[in-house]
Amino acid sequence: MNWPQFSLLFLLLLCSAGPSEAQRPRVPREPFQTDKPMVHDPVLAYEDSTYYLFSTGMGIQQMRSRDGKTWTVTRQPVMTVIPQWTRDSVPGFRGHVWAPDIIRWHNRWWMAYSCSTFGRNGSAIGLLSCRSLSMPIWNDEGCIVTSREKRDNWNAIDPNFIIDETDQPWLVWGSFWDGIQLARLDTTMHLAAGEKSCTIARRYASGFTPSEPNPTSKFAGPNAIEAPFIFRHGDFYYLFVSWDYCCRGSKSNYRVAVGRSRTVEGPYLDRDGKDMLHGGGTLFLEGDKQEYEAAGHCAVYHINGEDIFICHGYSTTHEGAAFLIQKRIMWTDDEWPVMR
Repeated sequence: MNWPQFSLLFLLLLCSAGPSEAQRPRVPREPFQTDKPMVHDPVLAYEDSTYYLFSTGMGIQQMRSRDGKTWTVTRQPVMTVIPQWTRDSVPGFRGHVWAPDIIRWHNRWWMAYSCSTFGRNGSAIGLLSCRSLSMPIWNDEGCIVTSREKRDNWNAIDPNFIIDETDQPWLVWGSFWDGIQLARLDTTMHLAAGEKSCTIARRYASGFTPSEPNPTSKFAGPNAIEAPFIFRHGDFYYLFVSWDYCCRGSKSNYRVAVGRSRTVEGPYLDRDGKDMLHGGGTLFLEGDKQEYEAAGHCAVYHINGEDIFICHGYSTTHEGAAFLIQKRIMWTDDEWPVMR
């Protein structure tokens, strides 16, 4: 698949033409294969020797691979019909679904997804479930959590599931405002009764104001941290986050930072011992300025004996278009992740 063909088909996934398209996302006519998939906010699942990749798009873009290298972009999105409650809950939302996450728990696949409009925090995180990814029948499980402008100082997008050592599910999420949020879930993967989120990471310490304003939104403020992903390895939980600004093509300066904690609730400390709640974080990945101008919104998995890191990178050779980056993670003697 050459670049012009791929670009056209990808745009068909992302664009809508009017109100009717909000109910039935537009899709390309036929599946196609590529070893350089265009994605935004990718996540992985693995079932029956097949890799499944999900990402931002109309109704959630999906593709699959037998070897994790050559991907078949499937004909239809995950959500062939967008639930009405999403548009009722989020003014201006029209079916362009952001930043899914997926996990296998208690013999079922659970997928969270984001409904929002750019730069605002009137948002919702929805939930789907199915038994198998090979022939999925996705069930609408409603809403996990919502944020409201002028009510909440956080944004209900960029969800990530984490199961702790006691088999307790949690959800971590967030973008800008007061930073990364964490809350306990119940057995239906909704917020536990009476549960309120707490902030576990910020881009800057409270009270610090960077010299440059947010170039992408006049509403979100300069606390440029989002896209959390918690990965459990050994005795630690590792919190990966994205710093700074995505979605600006070649002007993006997205990058990934990490900290760790012995408990899922934190505190998450960087290699220098600084709490991520107060602006800590160890830089893990940034654009090399040769292949990628910037990179971020990552996910980490242990599959087939390997720890796999994925994210999207803004290409220097394709006018800032976002492509999949996939690397192996190795671990230092003191149990910090490094890229191979």
